[in-house]
Amino acid sequence: MLAAERQARIVEEIHKRGAVRVIEFAQMLGVSDMTIRRDLDALAQQGLLDKVHGGATRRSASTEEPGFEAKSLRQQPEKDAIAKAAAELVSPGTAVGLSAGTTTWALAHALRGVDGLTVVTNSMRIADVLHARPSTDQHVVVVGGVRTPSDALVGPIAVSALAQLHLDLVFLGVHGMAETAGFTTPNLLEADTDRALVKAGRRLVVLADHTKWGTVGLSTIAQLSDADVVICDDGLPEEARATLAEHVEEVRLVPVGEASR
Repeated sequence: MLAAERQARIVEEIHKRGAVRVIEFAQMLGVSDMTIRRDLDALAQQGLLDKVHGGATRRSASTEEPGFEAKSLRQQPEKDAIAKAAAELVSPGTAVGLSAGTTTWALAHALRGVDGLTVVTNSMRIADVLHARPSTDQHVVVVGGVRTPSDALVGPIAVSALAQLHLDLVFLGVHGMAETAGFTTPNLLEADTDRALVKAGRRLVVLADHTKWGTVGLSTIAQLSDADVVICDDGLPEEARATLAEHVEEVRLVPVGEASR
């Protein structure tokens, strides 16, 4: 199979499935992992896909909302490091809110060891992670609503439920962050629900890997200054670090090994 034919097949598969791993492409096309990685590099340079850790995903725009599986392939080591740092902010016996998303999903795994915790979320995936813990000393509250492509439950029902709650900490995952637009999402209903979740918390902690900087979704959830803490990985550019520091009380940058990037 010629390189052009192979790359056309890769693009077709990415658009069909949203995200595919390198090992799947290699098996499908009968070539080495290294050949696939070179193909992905070439296609990413042409703007035809986004190369991520272990594979590739469709290139997204401000109104495009990738599915959970596609987003879960992106920046996995960064998300795990951010989640570990975020879990250190949670004390036993507190009430926390977790927005839907792959970084907050990683945080849910890290919170399974915290006793007496009450977690409010609009994500069934996060609820499933916490319910899988054998202990019964955690309480999980799931607010209902309409399901989005990223597996968030959103809409008036979720907003109404969140308006009745008072949380110690809210952890917010975002599609993008920028100085003027703030923290954003491509989904209008999800923005409404996330704003209600933010309002329910005494403190707001935003979890976002370095690739989110400069990305602007359709709707703003909150301004940079609304966050009490932003946790990001150390891949964040210096200019972005300085901008965040001007607006946010505390910016935590967690190290991620070079081999993982």
